[in-house]
Amino acid sequence: MGPESLWIVLGFVLNLAGGIACALVAVWLFGRGENAHGRPAARIFALLATAAWCVAGAAFGPASGFASLIETVVSLTWLLVLYQLFATDGRDRSMAPIRPLVIVLALVECIQPVLTVLDLRLGNGAAAAPVVLTISALFHILVAVGALVLLHNLYAGASATSRQVLRWSTAALAGIWAYQLNFYTISYFTGAHSLELGALRGLVLGTSALLLAISANSRAADLKIVPSRAVAFQSLSLLVIGAYLLAMMVMAQSLSFLGDGLNRLTQVGFVFVAALVAVLWLPSRRMRGWLRVKVFKHLFQHRYDYRAEWLRFNQTIGRAGADAPSLAERSAQALADITDSDGAALMQPGTEGNLELAGRWNWNSFAPPGEGLASEFASAIEANDTIVEIDAVRCGTDASGHQQLIPDWLIEDPKAWVIVPLIHFERLVGVVILSRPPIPRKLDWEDFDLLKVVGRQLASYLAEQAGHEALSEAAQFDEFNRRIAFVMHDIKNLASQLSLLARNSQRHADNPEFRKDMVVTLTKSSAKLNALIARLGRYGSTAASGKRESVDLAEVAANVAKRYADVHPVQLTRSEKCLVMADRDALEQALVHLVQNAIDASEAGMPVMLDVSCDGLRGRIELLDSGGGMSPKFLRDGLFKPFVSSKDGGFGIGAYEARELIRAMGGRLEVESREGLGTRFKISMPQQKAAFDLPGEFPAQQETA
Repeated sequence: MGPESLWIVLGFVLNLAGGIACALVAVWLFGRGENAHGRPAARIFALLATAAWCVAGAAFGPASGFASLIETVVSLTWLLVLYQLFATDGRDRSMAPIRPLVIVLALVECIQPVLTVLDLRLGNGAAAAPVVLTISALFHILVAVGALVLLHNLYAGASATSRQVLRWSTAALAGIWAYQLNFYTISYFTGAHSLELGALRGLVLGTSALLLAISANSRAADLKIVPSRAVAFQSLSLLVIGAYLLAMMVMAQSLSFLGDGLNRLTQVGFVFVAALVAVLWLPSRRMRGWLRVKVFKHLFQHRYDYRAEWLRFNQTIGRAGADAPSLAERSAQALADITDSDGAALMQPGTEGNLELAGRWNWNSFAPPGEGLASEFASAIEANDTIVEIDAVRCGTDASGHQQLIPDWLIEDPKAWVIVPLIHFERLVGVVILSRPPIPRKLDWEDFDLLKVVGRQLASYLAEQAGHEALSEAAQFDEFNRRIAFVMHDIKNLASQLSLLARNSQRHADNPEFRKDMVVTLTKSSAKLNALIARLGRYGSTAASGKRESVDLAEVAANVAKRYADVHPVQLTRSEKCLVMADRDALEQALVHLVQNAIDASEAGMPVMLDVSCDGLRGRIELLDSGGGMSPKFLRDGLFKPFVSSKDGGFGIGAYEARELIRAMGGRLEVESREGLGTRFKISMPQQKAAFDLPGEFPAQQETA
């Protein structure tokens, strides 16, 4: 099979495929009805006519008489579609001059059937056929040129909103008319239809039909084909390679006119030089950097691909793991990547206000002296928030006013290039010093804007890390303060008892019974102080120890009531025997906190009630007072928060520690209060048998067992 037969087969396949595509799009448009462009009838009819032409071309050949007659119908329908596109923004009424042009183009196209019939009547005579073909091609060229002019006026004169809608439709029509113009121009000059272009015509028509389908989509205005800079840069590389191959072809053809010896020598020399250039220059980072700068400077409106820069920035900063560099090193690298710098160093404020080295990336030779950058420079760059070009300082043309503040050691470093401040909430977090890139250049407005934005983002990350470290350090001090606060709270309770004892001793010192009680109270207070010192290590966690034993709630309540017998009336209204698994000291400590709070809230002489009961599953100690009560807001927001108290001079620790101690033993602490009436606290603990039956109630006990 020869090349001509192959093109005939390819034309058959492509024409058939184009006809199927046009028919499918027509059916799809018919099913959609009205669309963004209004009436789709003309487009549907044009697509169906185009599908018929493709089928006729596949069956009889694109140059057959039947296909030529259908081609006239196709051209007329596409002219109607073109005219209707002017109605998208109402210009079919305001631009009256376009109607005569459309009519003239339609009349010229209507001459084609006459020429086709004439050609058939003459029997494709050898003398008449070239003349008919030339006239027909000329008329086709006139129609294509006129249609393209109308398309240009349509798109150039449309509003910005209409252009978004017309983009895909005009692209489809431009493809049809531009291909027709080239096809018939070649036919006009060669005196015959191009077999190759005729075979590819079905592909062009099918592609145009798909573009029309896109234009009918309601989201067509939002669809854009914009290649990324990476794709554009690689495409440019392909163009360079293509130009190189074309130059090789031209040179090869030119060398054919030379003698055999000189021809061979020239070819070998050319290959030698090309290989030498490729080996020496193409792997060079300097060469690639120079080419990138020139391309982005002259071929793009913006130098940076901001999407790619943002993704790279996040990838650099977001690296984690044991092997990941420090945040200071990652911050320096993130800024260096933007300007293709070979290295970078981060300097942050020290204790004296001067800027000291905090981290560096790929710049091991950068070693500032002990004083670093002076505090005056840090203050000036913080106030101005300006990027300093060290080359401008070296030349004495620094417009930022920092020339006198930059130390000599930095100016004398040939690699130091730019100083970028990192500002967070108008405060200087640090500066990044960028080293000189392989291809030095002067920074412009786009460099300054991007470096400032990235610098502020880095400043927020560095400030967040500093805040986290400060919080961690503060938490350690807070733990220490909490321990002391709990100790002071317990000492305060003991001091209250001793103060009351001292006041009563002035009146009852001669009473033997009082002296006996005083000795007992002092003994107990001393024991409590010793126990407090012994338990000091566990106060920081406010949790009960791991010790668990069988404890009678009634006995614990009685001991607490007896402790306060000489201080304030504490009555045990009910005392049912109720054994629970708990830490006796921790439970008694929690109850003491609650009783002391109840006494502080009650008037002198008003008793505090303790009620001990059990229901077979849980034991309860209820504590009631007739004090002033607490508001719902304080119950919700302040009662169980450390260092928040409703009492003058109170620590706000008692209720919080009581709840934590009871929770650590698997119990619950509930509270009810009414302002002006009083407060009820209820301690609920699983009974001893229930604690073994329900281990989920007692996580600490389960571990002990």
